[in-house]
Amino acid sequence: MDILLLSNGKIAGNTHVMEFAGDVIVEQVKRTGAKHFLVIPYAVIRSSHDDRVAMIQATFDRLGLDCVATGIHQAADPVKAIEQAEGIIVSGGNTWVLNKKLHDLGLVGPLRKAVLAKGVPYIGWSAGTNIACPTIRTTNDMPIVTSAVLTSLNFVPFQINPHYLEASVEGHMGETRDERIQEFLEVNQHEPVMGIPEGTWLQLLDGQLSYHTANGKPLKLFRYGEEPVYFEAEQDIQFMMEISC
Repeated sequence: MDILLLSNGKIAGNTHVMEFAGDVIVEQVKRTGAKHFLVIPYAVIRSSHDDRVAMIQATFDRLGLDCVATGIHQAADPVKAIEQAEGIIVSGGNTWVLNKKLHDLGLVGPLRKAVLAKGVPYIGWSAGTNIACPTIRTTNDMPIVTSAVLTSLNFVPFQINPHYLEASVEGHMGETRDERIQEFLEVNQHEPVMGIPEGTWLQLLDGQLSYHTANGKPLKLFRYGEEPVYFEAEQDIQFMMEISC
């Protein structure tokens, strides 16, 4: 496995998507030799799929990578496109729309086979990170589609909350992000949630899980009946791959 799960697409000062994780993306490309990346932009709602592919191509160019980005939405046979992909990138957007589309097109199995069995490198951010969990129940997105499907790719055995924000907004009387996650744990007591803030990512390489950050922010791990625990980038989080939900 060679998986990068980014919290988000951009941080302050970035002009290109995934730029804050540019070094690790370059390392992944060099390590795997992947040149042709299949982009899955189904989560994109407020702009075109073609524009999102072009944004990713611009990032490759910015990083000096001789890589080509192609959108799965342009493929006559999406399953075959996954089978032939040298690398896979799943864009952020609306997780519910993305996950439903993957199930509707029968792409969950092919994606799991490509990434888990064949070792095809995978990069996801936001929605693309949410779908790497067993389910998408810890997304921040609204379920704007009907017949929404919860189960997803299950690359990691725990839930992730991308864009995690530890804050109380003045004048806002609704629940904080922490309170929403605690609600999840009350109902799903054996399913820990990892909150990863903006500018951070998880790397899963050959079964080894590690946390990385471009801005020094720690991840926050939530487990039922316990106080949340912070983990810095240099700390060991491999135990999260051994949990059983």
